[in-house]
Amino acid sequence: MRTAVIGSGAWGTALALALLGNGHETVLWSYTEQESTILQEKRGNPMLPGITLPDELVLTADLDCAKGCGAVVLATPSFAVRATARRLGEKLDPGTPVILVSKGIERESARLLHQVVEEEIGGFCPVVVLSGPSHAEEVGRGVPTAVVVACENHPAAELAQDIFMSRSLRIYTSPDIIGVEIGAALKNVIALCAGCCDGMGCGDNTKAMLMTRGLTEIARLGVALGARKETFAGLAGVGDLIVTCTSMHSRNRRAGILIGQGKPAQEAIAELGGAVVEGYYAAASAKDLADRAGVEMPITTGAYEVLYEGADPRRVLEQLMSRARRGELEAEESWI
Repeated sequence: MRTAVIGSGAWGTALALALLGNGHETVLWSYTEQESTILQEKRGNPMLPGITLPDELVLTADLDCAKGCGAVVLATPSFAVRATARRLGEKLDPGTPVILVSKGIERESARLLHQVVEEEIGGFCPVVVLSGPSHAEEVGRGVPTAVVVACENHPAAELAQDIFMSRSLRIYTSPDIIGVEIGAALKNVIALCAGCCDGMGCGDNTKAMLMTRGLTEIARLGVALGARKETFAGLAGVGDLIVTCTSMHSRNRRAGILIGQGKPAQEAIAELGGAVVEGYYAAASAKDLADRAGVEMPITTGAYEVLYEGADPRRVLEQLMSRARRGELEAEESWI
């Protein structure tokens, strides 16, 4: 099958290699000619050190590469999804599945990214969301990994499953696109918080508390928006949360460590060398979405205060620890 990956960051590149390895004719699109030229000259992506881009992988900055494809992967940063999808909609054949692997919530509208893509491509192509515990650095090297593809259009989800499934990449399907996308976006916020705890010198107990209660917040918002609670006990929920909060591959965790050590948020993000820290953007969008839905999310609110209002993370942690006492399952069902 002819496939195109739109976005040549680490994740887009790793998925392009996965498609190529499964025998699909694959083209990798870069936003600028300069980016594409660097990949062509080096036959490698600086974000994936030690991984060679085979000659068979076509590299381009021409979005016409999406024409005539059997499937298109959208892998841009979250802030570029709407603009890219708008341009992409002019190139796609009707019915071509768009596999969205970007993670986040649109800041201006507080809409989930699959909703943004559906708006921009006019609803004539099914949108599939792919997510799960999957560092690009490991997927690119063929480390055994499992993710989930979600879409209410089951044939489209199965097509995504079929083109990516391999001995090193296991794919599950789900109809719960809202739950999968909420888990994908908000785990980055909790990972920033987990990094802050590391930077402040807190222990394993603190991180376990933060991850567990953070997952409860994620599920609470997801269910309020129509997601299935079971999704958050799966790959796109607890699975993705574990890997993002505990690994140094995680840009969100690394940025959080710097913030916990006392660096202002913008300075910490800049220190990562221009890598996109999706949790920074997701914290503002998630807070807005929670406020609109009337959902209580104290950890996410604390993250927002640190990232956007300059609050001291140690003070925020103290406030979280001193909240009014309550039962663990109070005001919510036991879902995990």
